[in-house]
Amino acid sequence: MEWTATFIAPAAEIDGAPTFRGQFVLSRGADEIQSAVLRYSAKGVIEVTLNGRAVSDEVLAPGWTSYEWRLRYSEVDVTSLIGEPEVEILATVADGWYRGRLAWRGGREVYGDRAEAIIQLTVLYRDGTEEVVGTDSTWSVAGSAITRADLYDGETIDARLRSAPAQWSAVTESAEGLDRLVPAQSPAVTRTGTLAPVRTWESSGALMVDFGQNLVGWLKLVVQGPSGRVIRVRHAEVLEGEALAIRPLRSALATDEFILSGGLDEFEPTFTLHGFRYIAIEGCSPEVALSEITAVVVGSTLTRRGWFESSSAELNRLHENVVWSTRGNFVSIPTDCPQRDERLGWTGDIAVFASTAAFLVDSSAFLADWLGDVRTEQAAQHGVVPWVVPDVLKYPAVRGDLELTGPTAIWSDAIVWVPWALWMTHGDPRVIHDNLDAMVAHLRAVESQLSERGVWEGGFQFGDWLDPDAPDDKPGLAKADPDVVATAVLYRSSALVSRMAAAVEDAAATRYAADLADRTLAAFHDAYVTRDPFRILSDCATVYALAIAFDMLDGDAREAAGDRLAELVAEAGYRISTGFAGTPFILDALTSTGHGETATRLLFQRERPSWLYPVTMGATTVWERWDSLLPDGSVNPGQMTSFNHYALGAVAAWLHETLAGVSPAEPGYSRIRFAPLFAEQLDHAGARIVTARGEAGIRWERRDGSIVIDLEVPAGATGVLCVAGDDDRELTAGRHRVTVAAR
Repeated sequence: MEWTATFIAPAAEIDGAPTFRGQFVLSRGADEIQSAVLRYSAKGVIEVTLNGRAVSDEVLAPGWTSYEWRLRYSEVDVTSLIGEPEVEILATVADGWYRGRLAWRGGREVYGDRAEAIIQLTVLYRDGTEEVVGTDSTWSVAGSAITRADLYDGETIDARLRSAPAQWSAVTESAEGLDRLVPAQSPAVTRTGTLAPVRTWESSGALMVDFGQNLVGWLKLVVQGPSGRVIRVRHAEVLEGEALAIRPLRSALATDEFILSGGLDEFEPTFTLHGFRYIAIEGCSPEVALSEITAVVVGSTLTRRGWFESSSAELNRLHENVVWSTRGNFVSIPTDCPQRDERLGWTGDIAVFASTAAFLVDSSAFLADWLGDVRTEQAAQHGVVPWVVPDVLKYPAVRGDLELTGPTAIWSDAIVWVPWALWMTHGDPRVIHDNLDAMVAHLRAVESQLSERGVWEGGFQFGDWLDPDAPDDKPGLAKADPDVVATAVLYRSSALVSRMAAAVEDAAATRYAADLADRTLAAFHDAYVTRDPFRILSDCATVYALAIAFDMLDGDAREAAGDRLAELVAEAGYRISTGFAGTPFILDALTSTGHGETATRLLFQRERPSWLYPVTMGATTVWERWDSLLPDGSVNPGQMTSFNHYALGAVAAWLHETLAGVSPAEPGYSRIRFAPLFAEQLDHAGARIVTARGEAGIRWERRDGSIVIDLEVPAGATGVLCVAGDDDRELTAGRHRVTVAAR
C-alpha cells in the first residue's frame, strides 16, 4: 500500500499532548467490508482510537529509531472496529523521544519541534474495490487532558478537561518524512504485566508504596476526591531510610501529576516511563479515596526462551534480576538504564550482554531492527559505530563538551558482537548477510587507528569501565591498561568476523578479517606479553580474562595466564576486581583453564564487590555498580548508580552455559554442548532453551554419592556431553539420563 496521507501538525501551538481528529463517512456499510487496515506513525509517540476504541494494545508507538533516516509505522487490522459507515479517528501525540528531553544536559527537540501524526485507513470491500482515507488538511486538532508529557520528567493529566468541550482548530500538512516511513519489524512496546503493592505506609505526609520489584512502566491510579486537587506521584528505585532515593535520577523529575475532576477518576500516564520500585503519593487527605494502586509493567513484547534454576535461592534471585533488567531495558531499543536522565542505546552494554539476552528472550527481531539503526548511524560517521544508537550525542544540545572521535573498543564492536550472539543462538545467517559490510567497515575504521606497532593505542577508550577499585567519581580509572583491552577486543572482533564471513562464503571478507586477526595477535604479544615470568601488561584480572576468553594464548602461555588469573582472584579475597570489560569473561576464563573452583568461589561471594552482594541487599534487578547501595543502606556517592542496568548481568551466560552446562556447539543449537560444572555449593542446577528445533535442556543433581544428569536434545540436533575426567559422550535427539561419579 502506498501512502496517500500526509503528516499533520497543529497550525497553532498547543500545550501538552494534542489530539487530532478525523471524521469520515465510508461509501458502504460494514456488511460489505472484507477488511480494514490502519497504518499510523508520529513524530513523537502516538495512541489511536477508532470509533472510541483503541486500535491496538501498543504503547509509546512508533518507538525510537534513528529518525533522521527511519521512522517506523504500525499496521493493524481494524475491521472489527467499523460498524456504521461513520468513522471517527482520534490520535493523541506526545513528545516522546522525538522532541522530548534526551540525555543529561537537558537537550530537547533534538529531531524536530512539532508534534506530527500520519494515519491512513484502507478499506477493502468484498467486490475488490478499495477506499482510502487519511490525515490531511480536513482534520482538526485540540488540546487534551494531558497537559504535560515527558519520558524523563513525567506526565500531568487534568481529569477536568476530559469532560470539557474540545476547542477544535486547524492543522497544517507536511510531506517531510514520508520517505523515511518503514514498517515496524521490532516487537511492539506493550503493557506486559501488573504488580500490586506489597507494603504501604505514611511518611512526611505522603503515602509510600512498595511494589516489591524494581520495574519499568507507570502507575495506574483510581481515585476520587475534590475537583482540582492535585495528586503528585514521585518514583524511585530504592529508599534511603524511609525517603525516596532520588539522587540517582539526577535531573529526571520522574513525577506524575493527576488533577481530580471531583468524580471517580482513573489515571494511567501512558506517555511517560519510569524505573521504580517505590512511589510516594502526595496530596492525599481524608476526603481523597484511593481505590486502586497498580504498577503497570511496560516493555517490548519479547517471548521468553531460556530458563535457569539451581538449589541456591540467592543464585536464582540473581538470575531473576537479570531477567527483570532485560525486560526493563528492552523498551523499543536496548538501553543502559530506564530511570535517570540518560536511557540511551549504549552500544557497549548490549555488546557484552547480547549472548545472555539471546538466551533469555527471543530478541532476534528486536536486535535486528536496532542493528539497522547502528548501520545507518555508522554509515553517516564514516564507518565509526557511535557510543549510543540512536546517536543523539552527535547533536550539540545533547553532547555538550564531549569529544566523540573514532571507534571505541567494545562499544563500537557491538556491530560484530551482537550479530555473533544472534547467529550462534538462532542459526539464521541473515543477520550475517545484513551486517557483514558494516562489520568490515568497523574493522577498517579501527585498523586506521592502529599505531606503528600494530596495536590499538593512544586514543580515547572506556576500557574496563567501572572497575570496582576506581574512585567513585572517576569510573574510567581502571587497573587494566585501556590499550591492552582495546587491542584484545580488536582481535576478538576480527576473528569473529572471519568466522561469520566464512559461514556466508564471502571469501574476501574472510581473508581480510583473518589477516587482521593474525596481525593483531602478533602485535599484542610483541607489545604487551612478557615470557619470563609470563605477564600481560598491567597484570590485572581483566587482561588475563580477555586474553584467555578470546583465545589469544596457546599451550604454556594459556596455562600460565589461567594460573595468574586464579592467583589474582585469590589475592582479591575472591571478590570482583574487574569492570565492564573483564567481568563478562572472567568466569569462563577461569573454568576453561582448569580453575572451576576459583570461579565458583568468585560467583558465590556475598561480600562486596560481588554478584551476590546486591542480592543480599534486596536487589531485584542488576545494578550498574557493584555497590550502588552501600552496606549502611545509603546510595553510592558516585554519579552512576543505576539500580537497573543489565551489563553486569552478562554473568548469566556463564550460569547457562557452564554452571548448568548447555551451549551451542554450532550455530542455532544444531549441535549442542553439554558441559556442566558441578559446583560444590550446589545440590542441583539446570537450564533449558527453546531453540529453532525445539527445547534443549540439562539438569544435574547430586544423589547418593553420584551425579544424575538429565539431558534433552531436540529433533534434528545432536549433542555431546563433556564431563571432566570422563570421555565425551555423543548424544542423539531425545531424552537421556547419565549418571557419573560425584565430583
